[in-house]
Amino acid sequence: MSRILVINPILYTAETNRIPKVKSIRDTMIYTFCLGFLKLGHQVTLLAAQDYRPEEEEHYEFPVIFMKTAAHRIFQPRCLPYMPKLRGFLKKHPEYDLIISSEVFATWSYTAARICPEKTVIWHELAMHNRILHKIPSGIWYHLVARVMMRRTPVIPRSEAAAGFISRFLPHVADFCIDHGVDLEKFPKEGRIEKQNRFVVVSQFIDRKKIDRTILRFRDFFERGHRDYRLYLIGKGELESACRELVTRCQLEEAVIFCGQMEHERLLPLVAEAKALLISTVRDNNMVSIVESIAAGTPVVTTSVPYNAAYIRREELGIVADDWGADALEKICAENEKYVHNCNVYKEKLSNVWLAGQFVEYARLYWK
Repeated sequence: MSRILVINPILYTAETNRIPKVKSIRDTMIYTFCLGFLKLGHQVTLLAAQDYRPEEEEHYEFPVIFMKTAAHRIFQPRCLPYMPKLRGFLKKHPEYDLIISSEVFATWSYTAARICPEKTVIWHELAMHNRILHKIPSGIWYHLVARVMMRRTPVIPRSEAAAGFISRFLPHVADFCIDHGVDLEKFPKEGRIEKQNRFVVVSQFIDRKKIDRTILRFRDFFERGHRDYRLYLIGKGELESACRELVTRCQLEEAVIFCGQMEHERLLPLVAEAKALLISTVRDNNMVSIVESIAAGTPVVTTSVPYNAAYIRREELGIVADDWGADALEKICAENEKYVHNCNVYKEKLSNVWLAGQFVEYARLYWK
């Protein structure tokens, strides 16, 4: 049994500096990630920024520490929080056997790497420079701080793109990737789901997600004679009204269903019964919705932008094309059994328990 500290200040994405409050963090990617260690018999603690504490008190299966952030004008909590008490915390708590910190370009990762160099692993997602202040801080950090002060720190990338990027600056990058994991116990078992004539979108209604483009591509598919199909839009956001107006103009009111924000218990069956998850994003990293769709046995039709697209293409878990349209939707339906089978085979590699085991084994061998 190991004692593991996971440092991941940002628990969910905020599009503006006003971080939205949530009722629970139990559905977040990093909470599921921590559960994997717990199920393997390890003691795990999650350290997050105070700004992401949920509105209501809730019970957790493991300790969750919410640490105060400071200097918000420089270190905005939504993208680069600074926790001044982290240094003292790490010195006061030497009992952890392994520290997993998210991202190389992060004050918390630097602190962990300097205070606990013999047990810190960085789990890195970004595959390009951070856009803050025209990428100047990011450039300085990777070229100077990371190369000089963090050069001995091992890094596990979350995607092939992230591996290629961070290998330019740090020498000890693992030759494998670990994507965001899921708790497979919460997903419907293979063989118990009957696919419906349905597509799903799980996304915020914001510009970069291009939900309007997805609606238009579905319209083209619908008008080719597939009028028994439905498109379920799950999520909310500032462009929801505009999307509703588009649906009305396209005369798709009965074919496109707006579901709003949904809890996982209601969301997962809708995803599992769909022929495919549809994605038209123009800017994203690793998308949790993709991981959850594959785990539910549902293939993905996506642009090549998400970092997950590399293994979707390689393992034939769906269709990757920047200008996908009605042809792609017809293909995913015609060959649905093949893609579903591939998803059901691959999903074991997305298990939070399997991923946790990968981390522990890598750390054991690295510091052997």
